[in-house]
Amino acid sequence: MDKYPPHRHGAARPQLFKYLAAVVLVAVITATSSGVTLGWHRQSSVHVPINAAEIVDKCRALNVLPGPPTNFHERTQSDRYEAGTPPTHIKNATIWTGHADGHEVIVGDILLDKGIIQEVGRIKQSVLDGYKDLVTVDAQGAWVTPGIVDMHSHLGVDSAPALRGSDDTNSLKGLVLPWLRSLDGLNTHDDAYRLSISGGVTTANVLPGSADAIGGQAFSIKLRSTSERSSSSMVIEPPHSLNGSHVDSTATPRWRQMKHACGENPTRVYSGTRMDTIWAFRQGYETARKIKVKQDEYCAKALDGQWQNLGDFPEDLQWEALVDVLRGRVKVHNHCYEAVDLDGIVRLTNEFKFSIAAFHHAHETYLVPDLLKKAYGSTPAIALFATNGRYKREAYRGSEFAPRILAENGLRVVMKSDHPVLNSRHLLNEAQQAHYYGLPHNLALASVTSTPAKVLGYDHRIGFIKPGHDADVVVWDSHPLALGAAPQQVFIDGIAQLEKPFVSKKPSSHQRVPKTPDFDKEARDAVKYEGLPPLELNSSTSDITIFSNVSSVFLREGLSVKEVILAQGGKENAATVVVENGHVTCFGSDSQCQVAQYDLKVQRVNLEGGSISPALISFGSPLGLNHIDQEPSTNDGSVPNPLKGNLPSLLEDTVIRAVDGLQFSTRDALLAYRAGVTVGVTAPTSNHFLSGLGVAFSTGLPHRLAHGAVLQDITALHISILSSSPSISTQIGTLRNLLNGHGEGEIGKLFKKVTKGEIRLVIQVQSADIMAALINLKKDIEKAHGKGIQITFAGANEAHLLAKEIGDANIGVVLRPSRPFPGTWRSKRILPGPPLSEETSFTILKEHNVTVGLGVEEQWSSRNVRFDAAWAALEANGKISRSEAIALASTNLEHLLGVKNPNLDLVAVKRGTLLDFEGQVTGIISPQRGTVELLG
Repeated sequence: MDKYPPHRHGAARPQLFKYLAAVVLVAVITATSSGVTLGWHRQSSVHVPINAAEIVDKCRALNVLPGPPTNFHERTQSDRYEAGTPPTHIKNATIWTGHADGHEVIVGDILLDKGIIQEVGRIKQSVLDGYKDLVTVDAQGAWVTPGIVDMHSHLGVDSAPALRGSDDTNSLKGLVLPWLRSLDGLNTHDDAYRLSISGGVTTANVLPGSADAIGGQAFSIKLRSTSERSSSSMVIEPPHSLNGSHVDSTATPRWRQMKHACGENPTRVYSGTRMDTIWAFRQGYETARKIKVKQDEYCAKALDGQWQNLGDFPEDLQWEALVDVLRGRVKVHNHCYEAVDLDGIVRLTNEFKFSIAAFHHAHETYLVPDLLKKAYGSTPAIALFATNGRYKREAYRGSEFAPRILAENGLRVVMKSDHPVLNSRHLLNEAQQAHYYGLPHNLALASVTSTPAKVLGYDHRIGFIKPGHDADVVVWDSHPLALGAAPQQVFIDGIAQLEKPFVSKKPSSHQRVPKTPDFDKEARDAVKYEGLPPLELNSSTSDITIFSNVSSVFLREGLSVKEVILAQGGKENAATVVVENGHVTCFGSDSQCQVAQYDLKVQRVNLEGGSISPALISFGSPLGLNHIDQEPSTNDGSVPNPLKGNLPSLLEDTVIRAVDGLQFSTRDALLAYRAGVTVGVTAPTSNHFLSGLGVAFSTGLPHRLAHGAVLQDITALHISILSSSPSISTQIGTLRNLLNGHGEGEIGKLFKKVTKGEIRLVIQVQSADIMAALINLKKDIEKAHGKGIQITFAGANEAHLLAKEIGDANIGVVLRPSRPFPGTWRSKRILPGPPLSEETSFTILKEHNVTVGLGVEEQWSSRNVRFDAAWAALEANGKISRSEAIALASTNLEHLLGVKNPNLDLVAVKRGTLLDFEGQVTGIISPQRGTVELLG
């Protein structure tokens, strides 16, 4: 480059340069409310950074809150649109839009194209004619809703089947880890994606686990597989900083999600206390606060043009997400149960000035609604289970009425799965149960659609049926709040997800909103008694109880159940059932039962078109052995493994009996009793080969010495072949030796009884391969000893693969869980049922003359056995009658579990049968004890 030529008037220039060296006019870029302006400041010699404009943009953007761009709803195509997706016209639909606080229902059409909803309502034919290759779906009046949004899931990070490399839920590297991201562990091959979609779930917020106080950042994903097949392509509105910390600061920021946890979980993992956890929170937030202060001070100078020695923008990649929390740009999801922990977090929010998007699990929130309203910023939403509780101390005071009570106090309610804790395929059932126990229908449907969409910050595109929103919609086979409702089709980004879905026939009554029973007193008592209301029932005031307006009676006939219809349609004055000293003495008309002969002092109960049926049985959990599953001091404990050689010498030939560890008046047992499950069959708790001898007991009595408390001391002998330690072949070899008479002591004697057919052997098993080996073993032993062996497979996720062989071998099956999930490798080949398959394991096994029962996995779910049985019948497409459904959880279980003393209890239900979602259990009739007990 050429040099400047020498100045001809050099005498004056040096003085000018000397002055400018001391004082200059500096151009300063200044941010104002109306934009960026250029001004002039008199300063000492200052170097204006070449990236000054970029710094100013970054500083201006620091406190901009996330949200959609202003022109978002002008879009004609979704950012998630997959080229080649045909436009779809859903016509003749009953559309729940999510608007008007969940009350708006439109009868009409929906047009999906380019990944978004184009029109809703009556669509002109001229509009439809403008589309080529238009796919038309005639809903024929079916209900259509937005896709279900699961706000608390571990899909993809706690994957199915569970393998060593499939659990990326928790890090154990420290209590406060805001820099971790669930996306970095998101498995695209989780078997549960397809299943959850088949339940109508279209979006899931995938959270890190709760082992840490701050477990890391969560990511909301669409569940469909993308053409890219990557984890990142599943994320809905990924943060701009997803692939780097340097982003376009002029772009509207997007919401980020973060997981916090307090209470038992972090303290267990790190052997600390609640005090340690809160201090860890405060340390973390103080670190973030200091960085934020430095950033704010830096930007104050930059925006004022004070560039002298300003340096680089102060930031730390590890802590930037927590700094963003303080700036209100992150949705914080806080796992928090008890009032003490909720209070601690509320104080934390006010100390550091940040908001909580939602408290999750939150079992005691319904007891402290005013406390929640004191949280900094907006009041947190509450994300709940419906009836899953009492599994640890924190959950002990949980109530099924919590959603209703919270809503009555003006708090937003979200129902969630915590998948795979609950299979998110059935998240809708959480909303159904919440509605059954009193959450209004509009809020119940919103709790899994529009409300979580709002809480997550994505309600501009999901959670509603509205033009411009993502084309995530579900066409249902019945009203979404009706028990067993299943999708006919699911669309994600306008793409149909179900290939050749099977739609089972549902009763016409399932096309309307179910009527909610009257639980006003129970809801009041839940608060009055701080989550522990009395659960014992009141005995009738008379030896004679007359049930009026009864529509049907179900009667035991040997190993089956028969329904007797007394009146059609549940009409008033239908029929009468007279019970004297716990025994039904008459059912029919008033004249047939000579009701007039009874004086006014007899107990009279109006069932309002209800029914009376056999009581049910719960099997498969430690019901009656545990008060609180995760609290050892409240439990019977676990049986040691005899194949590991670690038994005390006194126990080497002993078989443990569950009857010796029975505990009565557990809350789960009493809740089951109030739900018509009056008997529990429980085996000693074991995860190993030999469990022990089961027991049948009453779920409603106060102690073992009460009359009728133990129905049968010894039922069946229980073993398990689930674990590979020791090897499966070792366990089957051991069983072969025991059945061939090589056992010693009590163990040997019991297996000789099994070989003679005198006691039933219940085998916990899931794999079809293991079941096949056991079928062959049974044949060999029977051939060698000439006696038939009574065997039941329990668990049996893969039993449908061997239905004929199981039937031919005269083996019974207890399906546990009743709705299968591929949780382990040995249980992965499930038959999912509608809409993914026409048949279910129940129907396939029944077709091959296998006696089938249903079981539960956890004791809290014992109360829901009646609904599990009804659900099995609803999915069977008419192949299982109501009587057969009741038998699945009563007479069939007695046969399959070796209960020779039958459960003769009866259950009186108002406004329906024991299987109806509207039916309310109102009384237990016990012939054995000669009593009638009434709820209320």
